[in-house]
Amino acid sequence: MPGGIPGDEGLDDRVPFLARLEQADRAALLGLGHELSFAPRVVLIHQSEPSSHVLFIVRGWTKVTASAANGYEALLALRGPGDVVGESAALTGRTRSATVTALEEVRTVAVPRERFTDFLARSPAASFALLGLASDRTRAADRRRLEFASMSVRERFATLLLDLARTHGRRTAEGVELSVPLSKQELAGSVGASREMVQRLLKELRERGAVTTGRRALVIVRPDVLRRIARTEPGR
Repeated sequence: MPGGIPGDEGLDDRVPFLARLEQADRAALLGLGHELSFAPRVVLIHQSEPSSHVLFIVRGWTKVTASAANGYEALLALRGPGDVVGESAALTGRTRSATVTALEEVRTVAVPRERFTDFLARSPAASFALLGLASDRTRAADRRRLEFASMSVRERFATLLLDLARTHGRRTAEGVELSVPLSKQELAGSVGASREMVQRLLKELRERGAVTTGRRALVIVRPDVLRRIARTEPGR
């Protein structure tokens, strides 16, 4: 990705749904809905609400989060142009499993649930594309769980920052700035840690000259330090 950290490979699950469709299917599907725009920090989809439509992101980035009964919130994914959100609830008839929030100005096309499922029934190619996307996301999630199971919180956090820099980083004079504003709680939820632990880890990384931080801003200055942590530093 331009401006990101070189030497890292992408994952199949990052190929968005609309990019997997033929142009005719893509146009037909988007033609079934109407445009909806969302301002930054506005919720597109609420966890636990009934499903009435799916959203196709045309422009902008969103975050997908889920909250446990005790209030613990985890960042599950970032979804951007070409991605679909709300499709799982639409297909199963269950309530929404997560909350989707705009990180910037977001433009979407909302397709009613019945039109979406009818379209899939008429288009085997689109159905297989959606199945492939679900499979790729599941495989990537399983791989990440396996990797994280053998890592310390420090290693998981370094890996997360490298992943975010690769997928959502932009080159600046200071280093690679993460282009998505994420809270410490959301970062903590991504690596199974507490907010206080993430604060301590960021303090450590600042002291080592690896990152600089501001209000919802994080710049990676020394990715080599993060790579050494992610690969287990000897004598740590």
